Amino acid sequence: MHVPVLIVGAGPVGLALAGDLGWRGIQCLIAERTDGSIYQPKMDAVGIRTMEFCRRWGITPWVEQSPYPRDYPQDNVYVTSLRGYQLGREPMSSMADSAPPPQTPAHRERCPQNMFDPILRRFASSFSEVNLRYHCELIDFWQDDQRVTAVLSDSSGAETTVTADYLVGCDGASSLVRQKLGVRMSGRDLLTYTTNVVFRCAQLPGLHDKGLAYRFILIGPEGTWATLVAINGRDRWRFSLIGDGTPREWTRQEIDGAIRRALGADFDFEIETVVPWTRRELVAESYGSGRVYIAGDAAHMMSPTGGFGMNTGIGDAVDLAWKLEASVRGWGGPGLLASYTAERRPVAARVATESTRNLEAMLSPRQRPLDGLLEAGAAGDRTRSDLGAHMIDVMKNEWFSLGLHLGLRYDESPVCVPDGTPVPPSPVTSYTPTTRPGARAPHAWLGEGRSTLDLFGRRFVLLRLGDNPPSGQAMLAAASRKNVPMRVETISDERAAAAYERSLVLVRPDGFVAWRADEEPADPDTVVDVVRGAHGTEQATGSATA
Repeated sequence: MHVPVLIVGAGPVGLALAGDLGWRGIQCLIAERTDGSIYQPKMDAVGIRTMEFCRRWGITPWVEQSPYPRDYPQDNVYVTSLRGYQLGREPMSSMADSAPPPQTPAHRERCPQNMFDPILRRFASSFSEVNLRYHCELIDFWQDDQRVTAVLSDSSGAETTVTADYLVGCDGASSLVRQKLGVRMSGRDLLTYTTNVVFRCAQLPGLHDKGLAYRFILIGPEGTWATLVAINGRDRWRFSLIGDGTPREWTRQEIDGAIRRALGADFDFEIETVVPWTRRELVAESYGSGRVYIAGDAAHMMSPTGGFGMNTGIGDAVDLAWKLEASVRGWGGPGLLASYTAERRPVAARVATESTRNLEAMLSPRQRPLDGLLEAGAAGDRTRSDLGAHMIDVMKNEWFSLGLHLGLRYDESPVCVPDGTPVPPSPVTSYTPTTRPGARAPHAWLGEGRSTLDLFGRRFVLLRLGDNPPSGQAMLAAASRKNVPMRVETISDERAAAAYERSLVLVRPDGFVAWRADEEPADPDTVVDVVRGAHGTEQATGSATA
């Protein structure tokens, strides 16, 4: 059996990669060793950039129609217990009341993994090009200049040999693909030992006076010790006991007592799963080479504080999918897939660092004097008031992180043509659109319900903007000579022209800017060669820019 792309792992990243490849008409086989069931959702936040991809794929309504209640408040609340003192509250709107910010047509969604994975599976399975196999495990693989050879095993133990043009490991933190590639991880191997407990209790909101909220952060005299998250907005809860650097096994009696401590009273509940895990800040030193690559947790591990892990992995998949398509179809140069590490690794490193900072902010009460935290009276009131104000201040970057979702750029990409402009700042909490090469192409409304983002996805798009822009025909002809799929779009809207900053802007299939200028390039063939990975950027800078 031969397939153009073999994907190992059918979590959200593997499914997104398979779906994007199928959407592009590229055949792939996705092998998942389990049956795909999600017993303890690892993620529940679908970030705003991921929702832009969902818009591109046409599945936004599926996400919006997931079983998570759209009227459920998303507040983050700091408490000593649910029946104890409320220290502070960060109000956040429900999904029904969320509106897109001006910089995007999308907005974040709350869709836990046990709801989001089936949506991505439905999307991927809608394409005949996608062959999804469960109970199918990668046993071994090797590569040469021509192909990858992989050995797969099914639930009976029967082995099958598959050849592929490319293999992508989306097989999680303990990735076999990464291990066999010999890729090392760098960063911090231990942040905390944590134990997640998923339990059911439909009556829990009625047992306290704090109202509905997405997450409760529990702080006692010892500092932040646990969090409680509303998984499905009805009866399922994730209780996380946040330890430190010392491993610990919790007995069932201790877990029961901790859950009751979180409420501040005795109550009945049903524990479904208990999963100990280690919080890490690690990024792979390489995302692959030759014909084998990694994505998602196989390439980076980070604290979930901020909800960036899965969303960063989806970004990996979108970056990789169009480059795989180009390589399979033959118009991608040898440097295109090599650019995957150069583009995505700095993104993961930045986001992982920020996730750790969010964790440190959440755990900062452990470093503060909390005398009288649980005592009635003026002294206790001052301690609680000061602590609540502190938490709301230091946690802002976790709750408000538009700059990390939309503002991360490929400033050093070898397949973008630099234009010599200064590198703009990249703050966490705010985002200023730019068309500097390597940046996400900006959103601007073109008419009722139509965004500039809707122009991008399947091919390169050369935008002609403003009054009397250059024709772009020289670039289009160069693309045709290289068999690079490209079309020209003319936009006369003044606001869109202002957002795009130049008369000509070339946008890649993944929606990132590859080149811009106010005139046709002096050497359009070199520009096209750079953006398809067939020419060194350093050689193209002088001759390719106008």
